[in-house]
Amino acid sequence: MKLDRKTKANILRWTAHVVALLPLAIIIWRYYTGQLTADPIRDITLRTGWAAIVLLVASLACTPLNIVFGWKQVLPLRRPLGLYAFLYVSLHLLTFVYLDYGLVWGLIQEAIFDKRYALVGLAAFLILLPLALTSSKWSMRKLGKNWKRLHKWVYLAGVLAVVHYFWLVKNVYTQPIIFAVILGGLLLLRVSPVKQQVIRWRQAARKRLRVLTTS
Repeated sequence: MKLDRKTKANILRWTAHVVALLPLAIIIWRYYTGQLTADPIRDITLRTGWAAIVLLVASLACTPLNIVFGWKQVLPLRRPLGLYAFLYVSLHLLTFVYLDYGLVWGLIQEAIFDKRYALVGLAAFLILLPLALTSSKWSMRKLGKNWKRLHKWVYLAGVLAVVHYFWLVKNVYTQPIIFAVILGGLLLLRVSPVKQQVIRWRQAARKRLRVLTTS
């Protein structure tokens, strides 16, 4: 059975919701079944942080995927993926200030300024906070052109998130390097000359494909 465009879009949207909530469901399930590691706070910290950076990068990848492959159906996923990324960033921060430091603000302040990964992570959260608060269509209308300018800060948040990950994991750099390479590629595709060249290559490839299929 061939699905229409609207049905495909709905399936893609609901799949994104399910996949985005899966890490949280796993954390809750492992907590209640006693399957977290011997250091449960670090386990939760790493799991929420990993989910946050994956979803943030996935949100940033939507526009480049359209640029490279012409996948316009992924564009509506930018906002929900970004909001889910913010959810996990918030849980990541909450784990740090509540589970790890028990809301003792003196210790929290000391940790933030003594541990560079904490300072960079807080900076990423503070950038993402206004972006999450202005993610509605009402905010888009009210802010107008300023909305796009504001939401370009998400790329800086992405860079800070990768740096935070590098400094947090301590000597196991494989995953942070992968995220850094992906993010670098996504940022490169947003550079106007690169973007236009890739679009031209995509259009030329489609023309050749049409010629081959009709000949």
